[in-house]
Amino acid sequence: MDINLPLILMAAVAGTGAVWLYDITFLRGPRKQAVANVDSQFPGLSEGDKPSDKKYMDAYMAVASEPALVEYSKSFFPILFLVFALRSFIIEPFQIPSESMVPTLEVGDFIAVNKFSYGIRMPVFRTKIIPVGEPERGDVMVFFPPHESRYFIKRVIGLPGDKIRYTNNVLYVNGAEAKQALVGIEKIKEMDMCIARGGSYMLVDEDLDGESHKMRKCTIPGRLGVDGSWDVPEGHYLMMGDNRDNSSDGRDWGFVPEDRIVGKAFAIWMHWDKFFSLPSFSRAGSL
Repeated sequence: MDINLPLILMAAVAGTGAVWLYDITFLRGPRKQAVANVDSQFPGLSEGDKPSDKKYMDAYMAVASEPALVEYSKSFFPILFLVFALRSFIIEPFQIPSESMVPTLEVGDFIAVNKFSYGIRMPVFRTKIIPVGEPERGDVMVFFPPHESRYFIKRVIGLPGDKIRYTNNVLYVNGAEAKQALVGIEKIKEMDMCIARGGSYMLVDEDLDGESHKMRKCTIPGRLGVDGSWDVPEGHYLMMGDNRDNSSDGRDWGFVPEDRIVGKAFAIWMHWDKFFSLPSFSRAGSL
């Protein structure tokens, strides 16, 4: 089961904030009055003598101490609120769990996602409240696919109104071929579907609207690379992984609605593929 961390954070912020507010509204006044009553019982003590008087301090602590729940809530609320605000409106970290974006992103990469590139959205509900920008072709985007509620990360290929065709692992956008320049042949020892078909992996630079990115494809196209065409509806986007023959993406499950966008991935800040391994910063850099 996937953990809905934004919802948990929002509940924690709301809960600790409500306890703090309840204390301010209903409990703090009676505590202050009780402290005043204790002070009236020790009229001869100066402010400097009170901390060293055991009877006074015992009586004072009995009425002035905050309930443990209030104390913890006041301590945690500012921290939880800051984390919630940062993750909801500014930057959120994600870890790459699969090879669908190889060679751009590898399993174990930790990426930073800009949460306001495509507009300020309500936390949890994802409703856009302040328009800022729109996805551009070639962006690496985090989103919720239309068929489930866990995060995916792919590259924006089709914009609203585009006609996309993908034939023999070659992309055509509105009739224009996205040129590919061979970078090299990748040697893979492990058996997978490409190797089983008798193919090998090619690394190419694919040009999208004048900006190139590395893409990996099999010399013998798989099921999603043979032939397909899509008319992208308004308010939707067609997403594809850079590891084109090993990616579950829009070619399979359809278009991503605008209201399921999370943000734009802009940097790798750490790589940590195994729990007992050491984190590495050798892949750190912008996308």
